[in-house]
Amino acid sequence: MTNIMDSILLILPLLITLSAVVITLVLAHKILLNEQNLTKDNQLSRKLILLLLYVLSFLAVSLALPVAESTRNQVIGLFGIVLSGVIAFSSTSIVSNIMAGIVLRFTKPFKTGDFIRVDQYFGRVTEKGLFDTEIQTEQRELVAFTNSFLTSNPITVTRTSGTILSANLSIGYDHHHDKITQLLITAANNCQLEEPFVQIIELGNYSISYRVSGLLTEVKSMISSRSRLYANILDTMHQANVEIMSPNFMNTRNIADAPPAIPKDTEAPAKHIQKHADPSTESTPEDMIFDKAEEAEQKERSSTELSEDIKALNEQLKSAKDGQKNQLELQIAHKKVQLQLLEAKPIQE
Repeated sequence: MTNIMDSILLILPLLITLSAVVITLVLAHKILLNEQNLTKDNQLSRKLILLLLYVLSFLAVSLALPVAESTRNQVIGLFGIVLSGVIAFSSTSIVSNIMAGIVLRFTKPFKTGDFIRVDQYFGRVTEKGLFDTEIQTEQRELVAFTNSFLTSNPITVTRTSGTILSANLSIGYDHHHDKITQLLITAANNCQLEEPFVQIIELGNYSISYRVSGLLTEVKSMISSRSRLYANILDTMHQANVEIMSPNFMNTRNIADAPPAIPKDTEAPAKHIQKHADPSTESTPEDMIFDKAEEAEQKERSSTELSEDIKALNEQLKSAKDGQKNQLELQIAHKKVQLQLLEAKPIQE
């Protein structure tokens, strides 16, 4: 009987620890991951907390083992070696993506809704997850990159304050470059590009290569603005009776005998320029192309604003008088409900 009691007392700490660990992990899973429609960005911090809880749980069970202290230290040391080995060889495993996700989380090279270019892909960021990052391309497709791929490859991020929009074209030597420069600047101004400028980038055998550029402050309309710039260049050149011709085409026909490649109707382009002068008055292709990215950006911005409002109200609550505390508590509760509803709202696929 005494031996049985001694055995029970010996394993009792382990049983209590195991019970506490199981209860803690079950509750953690229900609290952290039981919510429906969690985005990858919201899951990141919660999965990291769970990972830390699992590590701590193993250490707690190891400390409660009914074995000699030397054996317990060996078990803990073995766990440390295994964990170090996993991290050391994580370049080809899931752990590498977790580590890369943490790096991206701290360095913040881009945020949800930003235009980025990775390898040959270009689009807007829709989700930033623990293992991968998703973008929406110009074809409205969703492309997911592993986080380890993003940390090992250059990422081009379009600045939200504005980007340089450019167009290249070739004009024959029979037109003075000052005239072409003025026409191109006029075309850029018609597209509402700020501070446009023109560069001569090449003197070819049969034509001069020009590049017109300008600052586009509304980066979300980048695709439609580029199309408007091309259209306005065509209209402006044709109205000025300037022929846009490729070197190969100019080299295979007699310019003196053949008519110029300019549309005969020169009245319609003027209306076309005015129609596209103000992109804010009409719907743009970006509304359909980047619908998920736009929704994800708006959701993240609203969530950030609500979190900041709650934080500010909590600061006011600390120094508020008794008569104001109830009002502030109601505002905080209302903001928290709005934040919970926002986070639970799914983003369309």
